[in-house]
Amino acid sequence: MANTNAGSKFSIARWLLILALVVVAIVLIQNTLAHRKSASVVPQDAATTKAIEDRIRPLGEVSIAAPTHAAAPVAAVATPSETPAATTAAPATTTVAAAEPAHAQTGTVSKVGEKTFNTICTGCHSTGALGAPKLGDKAAWAPRIAQGMEVLYNSALKGKNSMPAKGGNPSLSDADVKATVDYIVAASR
Repeated sequence: MANTNAGSKFSIARWLLILALVVVAIVLIQNTLAHRKSASVVPQDAATTKAIEDRIRPLGEVSIAAPTHAAAPVAAVATPSETPAATTAAPATTTVAAAEPAHAQTGTVSKVGEKTFNTICTGCHSTGALGAPKLGDKAAWAPRIAQGMEVLYNSALKGKNSMPAKGGNPSLSDADVKATVDYIVAASR
């Protein structure tokens, strides 16, 4: 009988110990949660808030809508202040070489063509990507130039092979596309 009494005392002591540990654990958890809540409510000044926002701000954005983003640099290319009305069309009495159109002779149009090339066309025509002839490669451009400027304009405006119409930027004006073709041809003769 002595064994039964000792076993029940041990069992009561064990349960009291477990109960005490549970109570201590609950108190510790409550104190930890109370401390976290009070620590997260610390007011911050505007400079600290701005510094935090700067640190967690994304470095960039990914956008699939290319025409809306590509239109901004092109709009800067064809600003009205850079293209005076007198340079958009050559007078009928101007003597122009047969292979080059009249608007290729004006400095402003060639600047527009160069800016458009550097903004849109350079990705393929500077690297030869997707079989595009490189700017300045006389051997690659000679057969194309021999077909005539209208064929080159048509290819640039409507697209050809892997090149999309207007280089993938439908917001470009036809005049800007033609000025870009003129720039490429002049650099590739």
